[in-house]
Amino acid sequence: MNKIKSTGLVVSLLFFVGLASCRREMQQEGYVAVEGGNIWYTTVGKGGGTPLLILHGGPGGRSCGMIPGFSRLSAERPVIFYDQLGSGNSDRPNDTTLWTTGRFVNEIDALRKALDLEELHILGHSCGSTFLIEYLVTKKPKGVRSVIFSSPMISTPDWIADARKLLAELPAHVRDTLYKYEALKEYTAPAYQAATDSFYARHLVRREWPYKSPACANYGPSNDSIYNYMWGPTEFTATGTLLDFDRTDKLQEIEAPILFMAGEYDEARPETMYRYQNMAKNATVEIIENAAHSTMVDQPEKVAEVINRFLKQVESH
Repeated sequence: MNKIKSTGLVVSLLFFVGLASCRREMQQEGYVAVEGGNIWYTTVGKGGGTPLLILHGGPGGRSCGMIPGFSRLSAERPVIFYDQLGSGNSDRPNDTTLWTTGRFVNEIDALRKALDLEELHILGHSCGSTFLIEYLVTKKPKGVRSVIFSSPMISTPDWIADARKLLAELPAHVRDTLYKYEALKEYTAPAYQAATDSFYARHLVRREWPYKSPACANYGPSNDSIYNYMWGPTEFTATGTLLDFDRTDKLQEIEAPILFMAGEYDEARPETMYRYQNMAKNATVEIIENAAHSTMVDQPEKVAEVINRFLKQVESH
């Protein structure tokens, strides 16, 4: 009788282990239902460390350009990428009522529930940090072991002030062209576009501009409509719904360890990262040399080294 019971227990355990294994395989790539449609995700790596969830920038951006760089973190843990609703491989509804910080924040909860992410690290890059800090201060979620603000936009006033400093450093003829067409609000003028590219080549991606990641060959495009609706026509001109966004006064409420990371030539200025560090409880700063805003493109090895060191330190306590 005891032998029969033991055999039954072993069979049951093997069944549930096999079921769990199948679930892990099924979760390597898929879709999660959110308000307005389905969002696409992919998981890289199967290490035993605490998973890392990556929030891409934009708004209206996509994850593919970050996958090669941040996949270097997958040797010790699963790294989860996803495309926010409206861009990349996710559904693309044409409904401006969906483009709110609150709805993008809810995507994080939906992913965590679908993928059973009770404990995790979260990295928000650029506007991904906008949604990340909103998630942290409005949801006050449990199980977030650490927070990485990668080239963050957590205050539009700060972002624009930093941008104006960088614009002032451009050659006079480039700067004058930008100011001229901004005053006219002619953001599609060829001369304005060319001057904008000059800024981007310095502060967005230094490897090459325009940068086209080979990893994005089979992905859906970014969504400029969301970008324009929520942000504006360029990286340094905010006219959208995020115009007054500022959560810097809430940094002190974040209990988890924080890493602020930015490039030496980033739009998110190094001096601003150090100011944010002083506003938070338990934060460190890492500045990636010879990198602009897309640090994981310009210096992927250094970025992986910095983040791995931070995560190991968090997990050692």
